[in-house]
Amino acid sequence: MPSRKAMFAGSWYPSESSRCEQQIHEFLSEKAAVLDADPPFCGGIVPHAGWYFSGAIACRVIQLLSEGVPPDVILVFGMHLRPGAAGRIMTEGSWQTPFGEIPIETDLAEALTKRFSFRIETATDFMPDNTIELQLPFIKYFFQDIRIVPIGVSPDSASLDIGAAAVSVAAEMGISVKVLGSTDLTHYGADYGFMPQGKGEKAARWVRDENDRKVIEAMLAMDPERVLHEAASRFNACCSGAVAATINGAKCLGAVRGHTVSYATSYDKSPGESLVGYVGIVF
Repeated sequence: MPSRKAMFAGSWYPSESSRCEQQIHEFLSEKAAVLDADPPFCGGIVPHAGWYFSGAIACRVIQLLSEGVPPDVILVFGMHLRPGAAGRIMTEGSWQTPFGEIPIETDLAEALTKRFSFRIETATDFMPDNTIELQLPFIKYFFQDIRIVPIGVSPDSASLDIGAAAVSVAAEMGISVKVLGSTDLTHYGADYGFMPQGKGEKAARWVRDENDRKVIEAMLAMDPERVLHEAASRFNACCSGAVAATINGAKCLGAVRGHTVSYATSYDKSPGESLVGYVGIVF
């Protein structure tokens, strides 16, 4: 079957497997937060900036998800879509990573297309988007024989239905799954046309302690409707639909609350007038 090219390898993350593995080891050597829960976890939220800025957070979340019995499939929710936009899904083929290809779980993906009106992407016809691809090397590294269903969801109530249905359909088919959603948080500054608190350290503190905190609290409470509202009103999540789908999917898998793995902003590594927030959460 055709394989989708890794569009961001060599720029947002290394294109060579050896360099990716070295980077993963460096990420895992960083001091980790002490969680108030033990694995196994059934789902997670990860950022999707270049690995330099947020790779350590995503790496740690996906490593935590890999502890315990591995699932057959990981449902990966993401994509920068407008409210009301049609969802997107790959139903066949595979996706390239520096560690090898990850196959698509065709039967489950096709079953979902019978329930929802997705625009189907292929290995050669797709919208380039970093949200899902940036996670795939981590997924392949920690889940060597995994299959995926990559799903783009819009930031509206339909995302809740998609997240829950994806998990329930998988269960009906006898396919074990975990869920992963990708979003970055507040995009602040002149580069993004959003700077209600001026510039500098004061603005960075507001992003960290107020604006991002609001949506993180909604994620930890596993309140998908509140996540959607926060993102629409405070501009503190760029892919809230992916988060909402993941939360609803994790609820179907038995999760009752979230746990913060790590939080950071791009300002921490590169102070400037514009910055982005990142969080890692497990359910």
